[in-house]
Amino acid sequence: MTDTARPAAPPLIVDRWFNTNQPITLEGLRGRIVVLHAFQMLCPGCVSTAIPQARKLNEIAKSIDGLVVLGLHTVFEHHAAMTPVSLEAFLHEYKIIFPVAVDRDSPDGPIPQTMAAYGFRGTPSTVIVDREGRIARHSFGAEDDLALGLILGNLLSAPTSAR
Repeated sequence: MTDTARPAAPPLIVDRWFNTNQPITLEGLRGRIVVLHAFQMLCPGCVSTAIPQARKLNEIAKSIDGLVVLGLHTVFEHHAAMTPVSLEAFLHEYKIIFPVAVDRDSPDGPIPQTMAAYGFRGTPSTVIVDREGRIARHSFGAEDDLALGLILGNLLSAPTSAR
């Protein structure tokens, strides 16, 4: 996919942020590569694969200028069990220190607004947003570490003068 063929990343429609002092927007992160990990705390694949991967990537990103890891807690089932209070305890217990947003509920049904805007099929889902705010990768399910690293390496090494 060429850069110009990449669709723009929709804004994050969220109610709350954890692990940050102020709300984060993709527009505010323009010029950086953003890895957005969408998860649910009661999702087995999220807990066993996606969250550990996001934690590891966040540790690596600390030493890489221009790379940001964000979490999106997007609840489309078991709504009563996955409250912000439960999420706060979950983030503490799993030592998740990168910023995590809470997807905004939809007035029209069980699918939250950011999840609907991105067309997520479920969790875990990973979206990589390039420096220009376009979707460079959108995947559902466990993302292979090596494939993720190659994609991010290519994006990080791409010339930035076109911005």
